[in-house]
Amino acid sequence: MKKKEFYAQKIYRTVTDKDKPHKPDVEKLSPMHLKYLFALILSFILGTTAFAPDQVRAEIYSYTDENGVRHFSNAPTSSRYRYAGPETTLHASFYYPSGRINAFDEIIREASLYHGMQFELIKAMIHAESNFSPNAISRAGAIGLMQIMPANLTEFGIRDPYDPRENIMGGTRYLKSLMKKYNSNLSLTLAAYNAGPGAVDKYKNIPPYPETENYVEKVLTLYSRYKNQHP
Repeated sequence: MKKKEFYAQKIYRTVTDKDKPHKPDVEKLSPMHLKYLFALILSFILGTTAFAPDQVRAEIYSYTDENGVRHFSNAPTSSRYRYAGPETTLHASFYYPSGRINAFDEIIREASLYHGMQFELIKAMIHAESNFSPNAISRAGAIGLMQIMPANLTEFGIRDPYDPRENIMGGTRYLKSLMKKYNSNLSLTLAAYNAGPGAVDKYKNIPPYPETENYVEKVLTLYSRYKNQHP
């Protein structure tokens, strides 16, 4: 799409040294130009392509971080991103960039009240699982904010794992079931969420997997931090 540029040109005319310069004559923008200019400015502020023509599609880039979480962006800010292909649909998840630590508080609070789980715990898990990126995909294929495996989507009532609300509500539902299974033992619950209940049942403790041990420690640390922020 050809980039449109609009500007106003200032013109000064001096008759003599004693004469004062005329007031600038500003080129008037037509109503149609003003309409497009407003749309472009608003589109830039909102960070979305809502005002772009339907046939325009962004180019998508991705990379996998050291924790195995895959990140996507249509405006890469790091050399780690590699081209992943054209964006075929305008998915809601791309409007929630990673790192917005308070972006999902309202949904987390809703899930907390509905399922009877602590707000700070859910938020700590999302932080550890996806770093608040709704479009995160792990090497194992887990999707979204709470990293739900595709095989569990139907069981958790999730139709779109990239949708922040569906992912958080479904992940919290699973978290609650694990908490019940392990009699409110938080460490075992977190270990089961990460490694699966089978591994926890096998060892009757946190499985001796470095990834799972680090995960449990990280969530507990974040959980304590968020509790201190919201006494």
